[in-house]
Amino acid sequence: MNSRHYLELFHLSVTYDVTKGLFSPRQLVRAVNDVSFTIDSGETFGLVGESGCGKSSLGRAIVGINKPSGGKILIEDEEVTGLHGRARREFRQNVQMIFQDPYASLNPRMTIGEILREPMEIHHLYRNAAERDEHVVELLRIVGLKPDHIRRYPHEFSGGQRQRISIARTLAVNPRFIICDEPISALDVSIQAQIINLLKNIQKERNIAYLFIAHDIGMVKHISDRIGVMYLGHLVETGSSDEVYFHPLHPYTKALLSAIPISDPDIGKNRKRVILQGEIPSPLNPPAGCPFCTRCPYADETCRNKKPEMRQYGNHMAACFHLDEANSVS
Repeated sequence: MNSRHYLELFHLSVTYDVTKGLFSPRQLVRAVNDVSFTIDSGETFGLVGESGCGKSSLGRAIVGINKPSGGKILIEDEEVTGLHGRARREFRQNVQMIFQDPYASLNPRMTIGEILREPMEIHHLYRNAAERDEHVVELLRIVGLKPDHIRRYPHEFSGGQRQRISIARTLAVNPRFIICDEPISALDVSIQAQIINLLKNIQKERNIAYLFIAHDIGMVKHISDRIGVMYLGHLVETGSSDEVYFHPLHPYTKALLSAIPISDPDIGKNRKRVILQGEIPSPLNPPAGCPFCTRCPYADETCRNKKPEMRQYGNHMAACFHLDEANSVS
């Protein structure tokens, strides 16, 4: 195979066993269900959806925290599930993750210098401690922190500063792909744009690929080249950020976009808000057909019994039997 993609997911599934007791009937939740997409080097793929839709489970499966129950994960055409030894260590160096809570992901007993040096020591980077210390100072500069912060502890920093430290730790091993798991959702709104701009600058300088996971489709549009929309473990729409944001296809994507607050009251009062009706399905008992059929205004008997496949519509793709009807001009 000769692919131009850095990351390829083929029909990825992640299942959790949530059985409550030894003698209880077995209960399985398929958090990620048959998801496929690609990410190129230097590209940002934004993954958006409601809480519990499977975004983080997918990201954790790629990095190896969750074990996939089906499908394939390819990095530069090489299967990465089930790696061991040196191959696993090389994968860990190239694929890193920024977590949602910067405080929980930093060891409170270690100084910032120790936190940033640790991944370099694990991967045997640089010749000696002096070179590692030089790189630690450079990492702090890149993320907008001062050299004297090297001797401080995580609790001495604000939330935005701690997330900058988490980004610096991720960069310590010179990765080629970073999974950003809601890296700004725990931060003040005034800080979120700073972190987004920092990530964009780092990507431009280092040609790093991002999987950017968030529930705010407006923020995802700002940083992403392409966007994927997830619902109940399924990928329901993909396309360029402009196409998905300005010309959404799937009824669920339209509902997400209509929920974005608009600061201009004149524009806001004339906007048509999409209010979803019906029940949100339980992940333990999802619909047999389209996952969105219990809340979709276009759902019919076909939707309730058959799962729609992703199909091309214009410049992007969506999984819906009623794309023509949902996108007809009134």
